[in-house]
Amino acid sequence: MLTDSRKRAARTDFWIAAVLIAGGLVVSGFSLAQLAVSDRDAMTMAQSQAAPPASDKPAEAKPGGTRPTTPPPEPARPDADARKAGAQPALPPAPAEKTAPPIEQKSK
Repeated sequence: MLTDSRKRAARTDFWIAAVLIAGGLVVSGFSLAQLAVSDRDAMTMAQSQAAPPASDKPAEAKPGGTRPTTPPPEPARPDADARKAGAQPALPPAPAEKTAPPIEQKSK
């Protein structure tokens, strides 16, 4: 059986532990509340800085935008008709080791 001094020490330790746990829960609650408020504020600020809602009609095209339109882009490897007309490929042919052998057809 426990003596009176040990009972008192155990009771004191229990109350200290209970107070520490309660304090931790209070601090956690305040932290979660602060996170919820800051998330809501951040969401409001992000929505206020977002683009205005889209209208039903498309935006008007502006001539001479930032993208160059002349000369028009050309493919890296022109098709067979363009090669016959004299167009040169923009890229050199692939090296021999990167070219695979032709795929053989399976017989039925």
